[in-house]
Amino acid sequence: MGLTRNAVLLLTLATGVSGCVRRGGGAAPASSGIVVLISLDGFRPDYLERHPAPNLRRLAARGVRARWMLPSFPTLTFPNHYTIVTGLVPAHHGIVGNTFVDPSDNVRFRYSDTAVALLPRWWGGEPLWVTAVRQGRRSASFFWPGADAEIAGVRPTYWKKYDGRVPNHVRVDTVLAWLGLPADRRPSFVTLYFSDVDTEGHAHGPEAPETAAAVARVDSMIGRLVEGIAALGMSDQVNLVVVSDHGMTPTSNERRVVLDDYLDRNSVNAVSLGQFISLIPLDGDTARVLRALARAPHLAVYAADRTPERWRYRDNPRISPVVGTAESGWTLTTRAALSTSSRGADGGAHGYDLTDTLMRATFIAAGPAFREGHVAEPFGNIHVYELICRILGLTPAANDGALDSVRALLRN
Repeated sequence: MGLTRNAVLLLTLATGVSGCVRRGGGAAPASSGIVVLISLDGFRPDYLERHPAPNLRRLAARGVRARWMLPSFPTLTFPNHYTIVTGLVPAHHGIVGNTFVDPSDNVRFRYSDTAVALLPRWWGGEPLWVTAVRQGRRSASFFWPGADAEIAGVRPTYWKKYDGRVPNHVRVDTVLAWLGLPADRRPSFVTLYFSDVDTEGHAHGPEAPETAAAVARVDSMIGRLVEGIAALGMSDQVNLVVVSDHGMTPTSNERRVVLDDYLDRNSVNAVSLGQFISLIPLDGDTARVLRALARAPHLAVYAADRTPERWRYRDNPRISPVVGTAESGWTLTTRAALSTSSRGADGGAHGYDLTDTLMRATFIAAGPAFREGHVAEPFGNIHVYELICRILGLTPAANDGALDSVRALLRN
């Protein structure tokens, strides 16, 4: 009963506060169901058994889960979240990193710089909330990379500007309030985002007790959401799709490569260092930088037009001339960073190659559209867009996925 009362109390908050807009969309056909897409940032698939997650285990038992889901390259938060909702690899939707430079005017996209990152210019493809609104449905987002930007002139019907300080229970109860709206105002597609596991994984490492506690916290929110949906009498209408964007690898102060030991730091624009490497030679001499870094251990770097085929990471001008990854568990840094950083490299990281098994992501789903008790073979996150479009009866926009790759998850 507490959840139901909270949901009712939050109806006004969910539909009327600054940061929410209401646009277009007729009532969704009753037969098409509802999808709530939930991101547990940085949630490795083995966390399901290694750490306390009873609600997620119950969800998987009564629905479907993949042995793992393959992220897209680079294995970073913004590129993969946007791939999940567009079905496009990062080289095709344009969010080619958490940080990158548009060479047409040298403007830098940085995920934390909302003044720039929310400009429509960056966001290609058609995310699910836009697909829904364009086809006369309502959508809602309590956080998702890109959801608070206007994309192709469209925003979710209801949305929240990202604020990591918002308590998780408020996020869940607001989603329940949206689901509790009258049918002619209710969204049929909703996103929900939790960062706890990624945050603790970075700070303490994937095996740390702090990370286990974060898994327990987000798991409790899944339980709160499931109970709230049941209290609304909507368990036979709502499909829950739980995903993560990438995994997490333990790192160490003993596993660091210093860029300055091999290359004049002032000769390149270091767009991204750490695990995913993105460099722009200031003199335009890509071969010079590649030769210098070929001497560095624990790195694999490539010219932008010679990246591994498995990455599908070519032919976008936002991809820097030199890109690569550190070896799993290693970090590329600079002398300046070493002298000014308040903390070392002990903890966890992602951004490594797709061949790193610790980069694997999670997929769990349950609801009227899904089979029961099914464990699926691994598939790429590019297929989630087609899957959700199928459940909602939407015509998908152009994308890199294929429904046949995930059709076996569906009941019918």
